[in-house]
Amino acid sequence: MATQTEKVYVLPGDEIDPALIPSHPKHPLRLGPGLRHVPPSDLFPTTAGQLVTDRRKNLIWVESNGGRYIPAVGDLVIGTIHHSAADFFYVTLSDYTSNATLPQLAFEMASKKNRPQLHSGDLVYARVSLANRHMDPELECVSPSTGKAEGLGPLSEGMLYSISLGMARRLLMRKSAEEGKVVVLDELGAAGLAFETAVGRNGKMWVNSNDIKAVLVVGRAVTETDEKSLTVEQQKKLVRKLVKEMA
Repeated sequence: MATQTEKVYVLPGDEIDPALIPSHPKHPLRLGPGLRHVPPSDLFPTTAGQLVTDRRKNLIWVESNGGRYIPAVGDLVIGTIHHSAADFFYVTLSDYTSNATLPQLAFEMASKKNRPQLHSGDLVYARVSLANRHMDPELECVSPSTGKAEGLGPLSEGMLYSISLGMARRLLMRKSAEEGKVVVLDELGAAGLAFETAVGRNGKMWVNSNDIKAVLVVGRAVTETDEKSLTVEQQKKLVRKLVKEMA
């Protein structure tokens, strides 16, 4: 992790040492998954895991590989269309949780006469736009500031893999190799594999390529790195092995 990031372990209901809560002079405090704010200033964990504090971003959250995904505003997620209604798609983000709602007009260039045609089982890459404990989460596939999809929307073809919540967060870091210590995707690209990926904070990764072998190799590389907690050097060795087997 970056040098500005600190970690301690917490359990649900633990008191959090105020010294661990960031207090950036210019940025408001941002709460990520696994934390509950009790006014005026108390924070309590709702899940067991590592309390992660990023003082540069004034961000704090609980990191847990296990358990179920808890939506948070701004999260990028991969969902499966469960069913549709007049104005909404109902989207499954994880097992045993309520479906999220995705307005049919929350897509680039969507209108009442021109709506996306999505069916049960289709995949979408979306952003959580509303999340609280009293309501089902709401999603969007368009940037509210630009009106553009910016990479969000239906995911066609490809293959979906399940990964841990921790691996999903590491892959979504701006510098996943440096901060998250995940280099398999970079190494596979450097080895000449052509593929595209989308990662959901809800523990999902979509992989697509014109070569089905590449899809399988990418999925295996990431899931094995995740399950075995491979180091950077072990990841590089794994990639060399998989590429050799693929040839």
